[in-house]
Amino acid sequence: MSLTNSPQLRLEQVSLVTPAMGAIPGIQILTDISFEANPSDRLCLIGPSGAGKTSLLRLLNRLIEPTRGHIYLENIDIKNIPALQLRRQVMLVLQEPKLLGMNVREALAYPLLLQKLPNKVIVERTETIREQLHIPAEWLERKEVQLSLGQRQLVAIARGLVTQPKILLLDEPTSALDFGRASHLLRVLIDLAIKDKITILMVNQQLEMAELFCTRVLYLQQTKLLQDTPVAQVDWKQLHEKLVQAEAQASQDWF
Repeated sequence: MSLTNSPQLRLEQVSLVTPAMGAIPGIQILTDISFEANPSDRLCLIGPSGAGKTSLLRLLNRLIEPTRGHIYLENIDIKNIPALQLRRQVMLVLQEPKLLGMNVREALAYPLLLQKLPNKVIVERTETIREQLHIPAEWLERKEVQLSLGQRQLVAIARGLVTQPKILLLDEPTSALDFGRASHLLRVLIDLAIKDKITILMVNQQLEMAELFCTRVLYLQQTKLLQDTPVAQVDWKQLHEKLVQAEAQASQDWF
């Protein structure tokens, strides 16, 4: 298969099972997940708690490794790509990000300093993203403890974007933002996905936000990918009902 005709990202029968601990068997987290994504795709991962959404994101930049199956970036198995090199191309922003004791200015510049880029480039990139995301200049000297969770998420997304990744992985990026700031963030991400050909995979349980953002919906339940649907074909009312029922069932399973 030629690189020209290959998807940017491809998963083939990917499963994840936690290691067994003595007599306690491993837990199935993901089962035979297969899908593809191309530049500018915007995929929303939706599903009840425990469906494996965050674990799937972690697999894609090798924070964890699959039990079986293969993940390909531009036709190369990611297990053959050094982790640091992969994570510069496939950037993950977790739901509760850390700024590693830095202030906002330092956190935004840090990944570019690691790449040894000229100071002029660092300043230009960080200022461009800061302005695009409407991060106030007065935040720049603030440290993590001086920021709300939503503010930290926004800064972490900016920190990811300055590296100009091929793929951006976001875990519930709008969950701690008010509607106005969340809507603006999604508009910026859509523009960047289209203009810079960034592929974005986002876990988002806020269906009104997912509808605004995604080009495809991937619905996970009970460790499996049950639905991979273009956004124009999604029945959002039915999806909401399915999600509510699955969450209720997941809660009952604890008792």
